Amino acid sequence: MRRVFVLRPQPGASETLRKLAGRGTEAVALPLFAIEPIEWRAPDPAEFDALLLTSGNAVRHGGAELAKLRALPVYGVGEATANAAREAGFIVAQTGSAGVDALLAQIPADLRLLHLAGEHRMDPSAAQQRLTTVAVYRAEALPPPQLKQVQGNLVLIHSPRAGLRFAELADAAGLDRGTINIAAISASAAEAAGAGWAAVDVAEQPSDDSLLALAERLCHKPEGE
Repeated sequence: MRRVFVLRPQPGASETLRKLAGRGTEAVALPLFAIEPIEWRAPDPAEFDALLLTSGNAVRHGGAELAKLRALPVYGVGEATANAAREAGFIVAQTGSAGVDALLAQIPADLRLLHLAGEHRMDPSAAQQRLTTVAVYRAEALPPPQLKQVQGNLVLIHSPRAGLRFAELADAAGLDRGTINIAAISASAAEAAGAGWAAVDVAEQPSDDSLLALAERLCHKPEGE
């Protein structure tokens, strides 16, 4: 049985490990980035109808400025994001389970949304709403982990940036791409990782739960299939 290696930053990496353990899957966290807050100023909340949150990091690292926006309802992508918003004192109007584009397609098109996001991100591709994005945190690259152990195993790629950095670090470490299986949260994350891997599979939906279901299937699949 393959082991699973999780590259996402903490605390998300530990949450993914917890979920995988519940599925009976052995996993190891090898974060490539660390999340840190950046200085920002909250815009006038009267100019918006709601907040759009695509990661719990926005409220975990948003700092004191978040208090100015607490009257705005939240549209959040994923239960983890919604729970982080509730813990920070926000009211969650709706939670999406299939990525930001699917969530935006379900909510009124005339909303004025303030998207609190990371400095490095992929913006929604087809938002009908008026969307204003403010970066409140960044993902800083960590020193390269020991990657030799991933050979012959499965690596989870949670973002295009992680896919690109993992590919760069794997090549720098002299790893044989042909021994490593990739499970990516989205087609863009898979594309960023590049070619030459033993196999590259993409989750059915751009969500952590969908990626974990894919990982469970792949790591229990007999070698050679």
